[in-house]
Amino acid sequence: MLSEVLLVSAPGKVILHGEHAVVHGKVALAVALNLRTFLRLQPHSSGKVDLSLPNIGIKRSWDVARLQLLDTSFLEQGDVTAPTPEQVEKLKEVAGLPDDCAVTKRLAVLTFLYLYLSIFRKQRWTKEDLELINKWAFQGERVIHGNPSGVDNAVSTWGGALRYQQGKIASLKRPPALQILLTNTRVPRSTKALVAGVRNRLLKFPEIVAPLLTSIDAISLECERVLGEMGEAPALEQYHVLEELIDMNQHHLNALGVGHASLDQLCQVTRAHGLHSKLTGAGGGGCGITLLKPGLEQPEVEATKQALTSCGFDCWETSVGAPGVSVHSATSLESRVRQALDGL
Repeated sequence: MLSEVLLVSAPGKVILHGEHAVVHGKVALAVALNLRTFLRLQPHSSGKVDLSLPNIGIKRSWDVARLQLLDTSFLEQGDVTAPTPEQVEKLKEVAGLPDDCAVTKRLAVLTFLYLYLSIFRKQRWTKEDLELINKWAFQGERVIHGNPSGVDNAVSTWGGALRYQQGKIASLKRPPALQILLTNTRVPRSTKALVAGVRNRLLKFPEIVAPLLTSIDAISLECERVLGEMGEAPALEQYHVLEELIDMNQHHLNALGVGHASLDQLCQVTRAHGLHSKLTGAGGGGCGITLLKPGLEQPEVEATKQALTSCGFDCWETSVGAPGVSVHSATSLESRVRQALDGL
């Protein structure tokens, strides 16, 4: 029954500015999206732990008794810790996935098992403890990405808009409710490989790449300043500044080697409609964001979305600044969300 279920959600996120530069100590600005991932936790008496991730086609089950008998001493290293390569290899044995399992599915299952065995073994998790949620989410990111910046887990935990630099997080005060298009090019990429590629390019061409990272940092700071001035009554000129910053940052990211033909196509399509776009996240495919100016007629927005969809992309219209990880009652959810959860 849905009434017996603990329902938790966390927002998606995009990085406005600071991709890759944040890994090298620069500022990143990240915002939570009003596009949420829902988690349903439901106790039952089958003696099994069931994992269902319908968006990527995962449905797995493990005997609780078998998991409890496992030698999980390899996870006992004090407080929240980073998974080691040896731990990941042992988790692969526990997962029991076939050799031809897709990388995305394998990483999702390994992340779940690592967090399940670590958190429930320690009996320390509570939904109110956002700091602990953020720490564990970061470790899940490490299973997937290797050396993440910490931005993704932080903004999904805390929500709103955040300034992130070298592990220090600060909320942006009263950021404007920007409307954006989030577009998924559906081109798969490896964040770990892209981050490593930027690092290698920095080592190979330090006098060229270091100034690029410094310039991206300056773009992030200028965007932070403009957002702070916009408040509740933004001026059109301020949107023009944001558009210029978007264009400059996209060119910088291309120079770092994290662009992709699909992202170039995304920018060209939206530019034809008078809009400005950039990649968000690791690049190399993946997703891009497009700023929607106030006063833009809805038919023009729909025409842009249709043009992007015609390219084979997925596109969503949404806003930024969503609340962070949240607990819901069943009655508070939209009917489409309840129906989707009932179908798991």
